[in-house]
Amino acid sequence: MAGTSINGVGSGYDIDSIVTSLVNAQKAPKQSQITTQQTKANTQLSALGTLKSALSTYQAALDKLNDASSFAGLAVKSSSTDTLTATVGAGATGGSYKVVVGNLATSSKVATQYIDKSTSFGAGSLKITQGNSSYTVNVSAGASLSDVRDSINSQLKSSGITANIITDATGPRLVLGSTTTGAGSDISIEASGDSSLDVLKIDGSGTKASATAGGYIDTVAKDANYTIDGLQMSSATNTVSGAISGVSFTLVAAGSSTVTVDTNKDGLKTSIKSFVDSYNALITSINSLTKVTNTTDSSGKPTTSAAALSGDAMTRTLLSGLRNELVGSSDSGGSIKLLSQLGISTKNDGTLSIDDKKLDTALTNNFSSVQGFFTGSGGLLERMSASVKSYTQSNGLLDQRTSNLNQTLSDLATQQTALTNRMDKLTTTLMAKYNAMDSLVAQLKATSSSVMTTLNALNKASSSNS
Repeated sequence: MAGTSINGVGSGYDIDSIVTSLVNAQKAPKQSQITTQQTKANTQLSALGTLKSALSTYQAALDKLNDASSFAGLAVKSSSTDTLTATVGAGATGGSYKVVVGNLATSSKVATQYIDKSTSFGAGSLKITQGNSSYTVNVSAGASLSDVRDSINSQLKSSGITANIITDATGPRLVLGSTTTGAGSDISIEASGDSSLDVLKIDGSGTKASATAGGYIDTVAKDANYTIDGLQMSSATNTVSGAISGVSFTLVAAGSSTVTVDTNKDGLKTSIKSFVDSYNALITSINSLTKVTNTTDSSGKPTTSAAALSGDAMTRTLLSGLRNELVGSSDSGGSIKLLSQLGISTKNDGTLSIDDKKLDTALTNNFSSVQGFFTGSGGLLERMSASVKSYTQSNGLLDQRTSNLNQTLSDLATQQTALTNRMDKLTTTLMAKYNAMDSLVAQLKATSSSVMTTLNALNKASSSNS
């Protein structure tokens, strides 16, 4: 506390207590206002943080579910995933297919003849050909085999062609490989310029690599060969689409597998329940931030307490938007247009419940419509995600609200500083006034004592003379 006193030496009054009481009485109304507003702003900031976290979690769940595979009406199964794996897409129909893989599609793997490791190449260029594509790699005078390898990698890596040096007891070779598979994708190298580059020539389709000739290693690039229900098929890649309508599969190894396409009832139920769970988690969080609780105190008097966002207009608008999309219809849902057709209804607290019996019936009869209802343009998941985007996006409604509350707290901090300074000055002023009063009272008491002493002396003198 500013100011000093010796606590009423002259007057006998507790000046510190008097000044403190006066200052507190002056400070109390404004301090109460500032404290109340700070508490409210901090409580709302915390609530908005919780709300944004809940919305972000909900939106992430929607984005994960908003995929055709999550709500595919059909599912595909491979009896031997060691032979092939399969996925189902649009246009698939139920059925079973026996697939026998004879061999996988292979890529070109070629090597030069052995090259003296001390070789220094003259200036020239290498023309590297794969299928219908050709690339030119320049070689500078004095380049080593490592320099040639590095030049090929830096220029052709984006084309899927890479080079390395393999060395055995005889010496090093330049080896090239490719990510491109299938017959006709063999790599060949032609050299021009200095004759020292001739040792880098490779015939990738007609010659097998040897000590004195560049060519393919083991075998030339091949197509995959397989049969579907006995029909002979081939593919330049090991990822096959179009062979079975709506089904894509990846060949893994030679062997046989039965590919079965059937109703994806269990998968659909899992995805639908995941949507309901994520929505319910969001609504439960919002309910906790907006609830009003009526209780009674120990004396039986009713009391009401409200959560931080109770009656908040923005939160009400958010909930209204979510509910509007929830009861809206999807354009691509076929025979399914409303959640109620899937046995999903809204409870009194705003969360969703599922009637498993109705859901099973709906999925049995209308499984092909579920995907369009939930996913894609105009689907429920996209519409629900769009309804919260304006709140969660950078500088969205929640960020703006948070910024405003932080500004309010900054203003309140400024008001608190001003109030503290003003009360310090008031304390100093009151202490000075009360200390001056105390000094005056002390002086008056001293004067009074002196006067009384003089009067007493005069009285005694008068008595003695008489």
